[in-house]
Amino acid sequence: MSTYRGNENFRHGLPDVIGVLLSNLGTPDDCTSAATRRYLAEFLSDPRVVEMPRWLWRVILHGVVLRVRPARAAHAYRRVWMAEGAPLLVISQRQAQALEEALAAQSGPSVRVALGMRYGRPSIAAALAALRDAGARRILVLPLYPQYSSATTASTFDAVSRELGTWRWLPELRMVTHYHDDPWYVSAVAGSLRDAWRSRERPERVLFSFHGMPLRTLHAGDPYFCQCQKTARAVAEELQLDAGQWAIAFQSRFGREKWLQPYTDVTLRSWGHAGVRSVDVVCPGFSADCLETLEEVAMLNRDNYLNAGGREFHYVPALNDRPEHIAGLVDLIRRHTAGWSTERPAAEAEESRRRALALGARQ
Repeated sequence: MSTYRGNENFRHGLPDVIGVLLSNLGTPDDCTSAATRRYLAEFLSDPRVVEMPRWLWRVILHGVVLRVRPARAAHAYRRVWMAEGAPLLVISQRQAQALEEALAAQSGPSVRVALGMRYGRPSIAAALAALRDAGARRILVLPLYPQYSSATTASTFDAVSRELGTWRWLPELRMVTHYHDDPWYVSAVAGSLRDAWRSRERPERVLFSFHGMPLRTLHAGDPYFCQCQKTARAVAEELQLDAGQWAIAFQSRFGREKWLQPYTDVTLRSWGHAGVRSVDVVCPGFSADCLETLEEVAMLNRDNYLNAGGREFHYVPALNDRPEHIAGLVDLIRRHTAGWSTERPAAEAEESRRRALALGARQ
């Protein structure tokens, strides 16, 4: 018996549709310890996320990490949980809706957007199925990670490949692997800082904080560190910041091994001790606000800086569903789907439908 699934909803003669799979990391279903444990078990079982012998990591994960970390993580989630749910999920849903509306305004209903999280729900498999059932024979995978990393972008590709490995009729597939230096993206991040400064003075220093990765990933050839550097440098240049007015750092380290440096918490404490009076922190590696920005940066690292003697701390929100972010993503989608016309002559469509009906009648 075949293991390849068909499409029960497929009908010959459907209009051509371009599908966009919008993806981000994911969240627990709720902010309880049980839900957080399920989420962390899926997330931390990904060999792209934790690169060590599977047998050894399983012992550590189930014997130590999942016994301790879920309760702490659930507490952190409760500090930022929104009425509608987890911030990352809520904002990602807004982004998907805004993108579909913007694309529809340009080309009608010929482009569909579906949200699929790498871990948790809605899943990548569910999002791909929704696009397939809408008639998408061409799909663009758009992971909302501006900088490429094996642990994020490549892991998304793994999940897409696994799901498509069960399909009988595969779609044409393209994937956006990064947009860390796209002019629209650099301009949008710079614009978010300018907007913040319209109501107050510029700070003494700006810190570009990116999610950390183990140092060994850089030595193994992952371009993430270099792309983060390029993003921060481009935004600083657009804002005309002097060398002493900005810095780059990496947050969210886990475990005892060395991670990309300098570290965000250490940097902010050192600035406080050094008498830096005002700081703005922006996180250009996050396309939507989430636990790592709202709790770790805006709360915990704020306290690190103020307790070390700093006076004024501001977190500048992620691009989220800001109009310039949505417009830039629309442009990115248009460029990566160039040549994928959804227009088909009426006569050709009618002939396809007629042949399918005739074949069905003979069978």
